[in-house]
Amino acid sequence: APRPIAFASTIDQNGNVNLSPFSFFNVFSANPPIMVFSPARRVRDNTTKHTLENCLSTGEVVINIVDFGIVEQMSLSSTEYDQGVNEFVKAGLTQEKSEVVKPPRVGEAPAAFECEVREVIKLGQEGGAGNLIICEVVRAHFQDRILDENNKIDPFKLDAVSRMGGNWYCRAQGDALFEIPKPIRNKGIGVDQIPASIRTSEILTGNNLARLGNVEQLPSQADIDKFAAGNEDLVACMNDENARHQLAKRLLENEQVQEAWMTLLAE
Repeated sequence: APRPIAFASTIDQNGNVNLSPFSFFNVFSANPPIMVFSPARRVRDNTTKHTLENCLSTGEVVINIVDFGIVEQMSLSSTEYDQGVNEFVKAGLTQEKSEVVKPPRVGEAPAAFECEVREVIKLGQEGGAGNLIICEVVRAHFQDRILDENNKIDPFKLDAVSRMGGNWYCRAQGDALFEIPKPIRNKGIGVDQIPASIRTSEILTGNNLARLGNVEQLPSQADIDKFAAGNEDLVACMNDENARHQLAKRLLENEQVQEAWMTLLAE
């Protein structure tokens, strides 16, 4: 399954820079802002990675976010170069000076988080064992190019990349992006309160039913009658339950939840 990528830049005690990607990663707290990623021990020889060693010795890391524009460079940086080799140089990426911590950030990254290491939890001693690096964000950087007119991150402009298995990655772009409205502030009626003839439909999916259940109350009879009057699509399928459910399904897929309900309840 898709996993976000922590493109981690660190330095060792001698000031040598290291850059490496990790897909055991996510955000785990907003206040305080905490990120956690896990460099695993190598399976083939049970050795540890330079990123882990640097985090343990210096207590600092920058977590850079990967977009499609640098995905090949990120992949190249995962090469097992010798200690002291700078992956920024090998991958052709720009070292941008950080403001709070010593490791540089990736100049091309759409976002970067300067972090102080709070704790490292070793999960085992055998090859493949993870090491949870718990980091607190002390400075965040966002490229203007990923922001919308309200200074919020636009997911289409971000063009983020995630890691899957083997050589596979996933790009958060195009049809891969979709929205689901959050449950209403008040309690929705839930799927269990949907009439059985609709709930057991062979046309409507579980996702369709969940969208129908995310309403606080059903439309009034007056609204249903007004909607049904002169609605040629509804009149054409009034006596065909499957056709009516197909029409409701199309309405739900177009975010027209109330119209879907009125289609299903019209008599």
